[in-house]
Amino acid sequence: MDGPSGSGKSSASRGVARALGLRYLDTGAMYRAVTWWMLEQGVDPADAETVARRAGEPRLVITADPDAPGITVDGRDVAAEIRTAEVTAAVSAVSAVPEVRARLVAEQRAVIGEGDIVVEGRDIGTVVAPAAPVKVYLTASPEARARRRSAELAGTTVEAQRAEMARRDTLDSTRKADPLVMAADAVELDSTELNLDEVVSEVLRLVKERT
Repeated sequence: MDGPSGSGKSSASRGVARALGLRYLDTGAMYRAVTWWMLEQGVDPADAETVARRAGEPRLVITADPDAPGITVDGRDVAAEIRTAEVTAAVSAVSAVPEVRARLVAEQRAVIGEGDIVVEGRDIGTVVAPAAPVKVYLTASPEARARRRSAELAGTTVEAQRAEMARRDTLDSTRKADPLVMAADAVELDSTELNLDEVVSEVLRLVKERT
């Protein structure tokens, strides 16, 4: 499942994984974890050369349980720390570095290779798992996405989130390495007027049709 931030990918992907008894992988958390590590090490996220050189250093372990997804970096649980505004502001720059993407795509494919799984991100259907039997591109209106994200985060506003998402959308869709685009064989699902249960039901219907 691919799509921009705030479209509901995480909640929907976990819901689908639970319904089907499958594992769940949040690839965005992996990019956030590397970004968090870079910031902790004092690396400027805009310094692509240094980010590339150090991309292989942090040791990531991800938990593929939809009921208890988690991630550690060098043995430290960073599930909460990777969701800070500082990491959010820097993750697109770090994610754009080809060496970071190459390393994490390889790790994501290794996790996928362990068995059936629901994977969410921005390049799953186009790069990470192009042969996936079911591909969904989940989207929503900018207003709906900003409203959802501001409800999740304390100390922010819909307007601030709309601006931040527009910035990230531009960076993610125009980067040279694995930009955010909808796979040619993906089904686009607009969640603007749908609640979570409705999104999950629609994805489950697609799974039934295509597998």
